[in-house]
Amino acid sequence: MLQETNIKPIDKVVVRFAGDSGDGMQLAGNIFSNISAEIGDQISTFPDYPAEIRAPQGSLSGVSGYQVSVGRGVHTPGDEADVLVAMNPAALKTNLRYLKRDGVIVVDTDSFTPANLRKAEYTTDDPIAELGIAPGRVLAVPMTTLLKSTLADSGLDQKAMMKSKNMLALGVICWLFDRPVESVLRKLHNKFAKKPAVYEANAKVLQAGWDYGHNTHSSLPVYRIDTAESQAGTYTDVTGNTATAWGLIMASEKSGRPLFLGSYPITPATDILHELAKRKDLGVKAVQMEDEIAGICSAIGASYAGHLAVTTTSGPGLALKSEALGLAVMAELPLVAIDVQRGGPSTGLPTKTEQTDLMQALYGRNGESPLCVLSAVSPTDCFHMAFEAARIAMEHMTPVILLTDAYIANGSSAWRIPEPDDYPEIHPHMLPGDVLEQGWRPFDRDEKNMARYWAIPGTPGAAHRVGGLEKDYSTSVISTDGANHERMVMARREKVARIADNIPLIQPMLSADADTILLGWGGTYGHLLTAATELNAQGHKVAFWQFRYINPLPRNTVEVLSKYKRIIVAELNTGMFADYLQMHLPGKEILRINKIEGQPFLVREVVEGVIRHMES
Repeated sequence: MLQETNIKPIDKVVVRFAGDSGDGMQLAGNIFSNISAEIGDQISTFPDYPAEIRAPQGSLSGVSGYQVSVGRGVHTPGDEADVLVAMNPAALKTNLRYLKRDGVIVVDTDSFTPANLRKAEYTTDDPIAELGIAPGRVLAVPMTTLLKSTLADSGLDQKAMMKSKNMLALGVICWLFDRPVESVLRKLHNKFAKKPAVYEANAKVLQAGWDYGHNTHSSLPVYRIDTAESQAGTYTDVTGNTATAWGLIMASEKSGRPLFLGSYPITPATDILHELAKRKDLGVKAVQMEDEIAGICSAIGASYAGHLAVTTTSGPGLALKSEALGLAVMAELPLVAIDVQRGGPSTGLPTKTEQTDLMQALYGRNGESPLCVLSAVSPTDCFHMAFEAARIAMEHMTPVILLTDAYIANGSSAWRIPEPDDYPEIHPHMLPGDVLEQGWRPFDRDEKNMARYWAIPGTPGAAHRVGGLEKDYSTSVISTDGANHERMVMARREKVARIADNIPLIQPMLSADADTILLGWGGTYGHLLTAATELNAQGHKVAFWQFRYINPLPRNTVEVLSKYKRIIVAELNTGMFADYLQMHLPGKEILRINKIEGQPFLVREVVEGVIRHMES
């Protein structure tokens, strides 16, 4: 560890790792995030994958990035990076725009070969000068040369050696930000426990990177990131998809209902399937079906059999599941459908983020087909909202769509692992014995929340059928009577509306006397909160709220929002939530800030948009 005189304390820092898809930038960034979370830093990450499947090595289209912000008051991965790690000329060219004007660049100078420069479309043999970068900002590391000398006696061939170059870059970053190498070594040991030779190679290269920074650039300041105060507990970093899977497992435990996932792989939702498939030890049944329709239909069958039933997908798959969602609405069975949104339409931008499935979630089914729609606001909030989706589904006997998105699903945040008592028991709306004894029928309802009872097949005296045909409100037998159909439509509608009695009210943040409120929903939370905080610091009084509960809206939504002079909605689409709110607030003009580029907001984009509306 360096002496204190060489260390400069800072509140937070943004680092962007960039290289070829095969350079291991996602792993290096993930490990840096993880060790930062473990020592108490707040973190926010943004993996930025190319849409191409392994584009030509060294090409501009094949660059993969991973941006992470660590420190105090971190809510976003940052608009611009303080440090850019560029593993080749293409990564330098494509990612320079994400770096602050005075930011530091760590480059592999050995990668500046004529072939790589040609692939990256440089016109000279000096990319630093060609891009107009001041040499004093560049920390030049001959990574390939250093790698080969470090592993000369390892017995590995060159191809195997090169796989550990990302750890050399990570070693330099650990030196620059005073991160403990020992924590990285523990991660590597766990990852390569069955491959000791690979672990030894990566460990040596990691230390070589740290030593290079320490010995060669010891005159440069090393930054120590002040750790934020946090609640006592065990912390780790967790991606949104992993947190979603774990939230479902918690809901299964708290409800006493076994968890079943019927799903089909689709980017960017597949990791939920992967994570739950590993949890047989917790009683999880995860089945990869032959297509999206089979995935949801198997889940409906599992729900009828008494399971906490889940299906996962992204936008194109949600379209395929629409008819079966209507079946679950008509049969009034609990079901959680998780939609990890991506750029569309059709195949669209499969590795990029958007919020463009909202109207599909609300209305994308035939007939009057109401269901509950929720959204998670951050990677760690995916745990809570997955739990909430399962709770509402089982307590109110309804399908629930949980919307996340590629940004929070692939991104990660520091997460305090909850204690068992942090989450309440879930009370599935099971068929009680006294109702059965009184002559129960399948669509008898609890008059408090309008939910039918969940009768598990095999329960003596509870044999029944449900399905897609309309039933008589009083007898539960098939009916084509028009008046009865209207009564059943209104009953299903009222059942979903009464969920509002069992969800939190909205409580605007930041400025109690503001006449302007900035609103959002889902994964834009960190960017909007940071923007609203900056606006208030600049003297612009702005309140803020992020919606998690979309259908039904919290009961006080209209009352609270009606008090504001300006209502501004920022979202990653053309204005879907703004249109939805406008339906509930016909007398108010809903102002909009929109972006549809497959990328999350920059904080400055939101700040500028709010000021523009306030001054107009």
